[in-house]
Formats: sequence, structure tokens, C-alpha cells
Amino acid sequence: MISIKNLNFSYDKKKVLNKLDLNLKKGNIYGLLGRNGAGKTTLLKLISGELFQQKGSMQVMSHNPANRTPSFLSDIFYIPEEFSLPAMTIQHYVKLTSPFYPGFNEIRFEKNLREFELSRKGEKLSKMSYGQKKKFLLAFGLAAGTSLLLLDEPTNGLDIPSKTQFRRTVASALGENQIFLISTHQVRDMENLIDPLIIINDGEICLNASLEQISQEYVMEQIPKGDIPPEALYCESVPGAQIIIRRRLPGDEESAMDMEILFNFIISTRGLNR
Repeated sequence: MISIKNLNFSYDKKKVLNKLDLNLKKGNIYGLLGRNGAGKTTLLKLISGELFQQKGSMQVMSHNPANRTPSFLSDIFYIPEEFSLPAMTIQHYVKLTSPFYPGFNEIRFEKNLREFELSRKGEKLSKMSYGQKKKFLLAFGLAAGTSLLLLDEPTNGLDIPSKTQFRRTVASALGENQIFLISTHQVRDMENLIDPLIIINDGEICLNASLEQISQEYVMEQIPKGDIPPEALYCESVPGAQIIIRRRLPGDEESAMDMEILFNFIISTRGLNR
């Protein structure tokens, strides 16, 4: 559903994305990870048509996002990290906005509101706390029925119970013909939700793989503190021990992958090619 080839983008003379290639398939909740300034938000804005590519090609659901056609905009929903909401009630907002999304599901929206402990009859959106605003937009976006949902740091502003509910709601909302692309620094918040993982570093994709694919080739294991074994590709200290990543050998069982440690490994080695 998303095909990006040789994508380049710069702000003035600062190159942000460099010859970036990316293919995303429907039916997945992708996690987009990277350091600050790696280009994650820029990539989301390019995919949504808020920015225009300077070189390369992009096809998103058979559309060029830069054309911003009504058929494209009605099939994509983007929740940025920073946003503002109008001085109107939830009821009024939904009445005005939902017609722009032909797949909007009223029943799903009501369910999402209940799960996020929000009411249509509450105060105006502009008067809500940041966390409440974020939960409202998530409830609406997950009910919009679009083929593509883009979320930039969706758990910022949410308390711990709301983060748990977010994971449940997102996982249950994904349809087989949809893509959810979640950009986040909060890797711990996304464990058991995002898969495959996309890691962007210095404007390039250095990983686009499922956890299953990664665990077929690599093992993550905890060992006592001490000398780093020669087979270790990466080592990170944890309380009372250390975690190493090494290549998987015949007879090794698949191991669970800590996403934060995996991210640090990928960034430090610039991919899985060591």
C-alpha cells in the first residue's frame, strides 16, 4: 500500500532524508523508531501530503500524496504530536468532521470513547487537558475507517492506565486492509503492539523487519557481568547482569527481544549486516 523509492528531503541546506526506500504492506501495525531529528516526523508529513518530496517517488494507496486529492485525504488520518482542537463539543466536532471519512464507524467511535472514559456531552475540546484531547483524537482516528492511520508519539500525555487502554484499542481496531504507522520514542509503551519495526537513522532506513524475522537470525540473552564473549555483536549492562546480542546458532531457541536494547544495537551497528 505504501511504496517509497529514493526519497530525498531537505530543510534549506540540511538534508533530513537521503535516498530512502520503504515498502509497507496492509494488515500491520508498524513501529517507526529513531533518534531525535532522524526524520520520523518529516517522513509522516511526506506520506500524508503535508510536505512534498524533492526527489524520488511515493505511492500511498495508489496516490501521490502531494496531489492531496479528496479520495486520498478521506482515506488517511494523521494525528501529529502537536495539535490544536476547536472550541466545540465532541458531538459538534463529529457532526462536522465525520462526513469527510466515508468509512467512519459510529459504533466503534462510541466504544472508543467509553474505553478512554470520555463523554460526548463533556466540555469543549479546546478546554480539555492535553491527555484528554489526545484520547479524543485517538478515539476518532481509530473509528475513521481509513486505510492508513499515522500516529506521531501517540502515548505522550497519557497516564499509565490510558497507555494500557491505548494498546488494547489499537490492536483491536486494525483491519486486514489497513496500515497503522506509529512513530514513537516511547518504545516500552509499544511493546507487544508494534511489529514490524522500522528504524531510521541519519535519514536512511536501517531496519524494516518483523520481530520473527529478527529472532530467526539473532539471539538476545542475559549473562553474568564480566568479560564480553567474542561472539557478542552488542552488549548492554542491566542491573546485576548484561544483555548480549549474538547470531543464532543451530539448536538455539528463539529468544524474546527487548525493543529498546534491539534499537540501541541497530543504531550502534547501523543495521543487521555485521
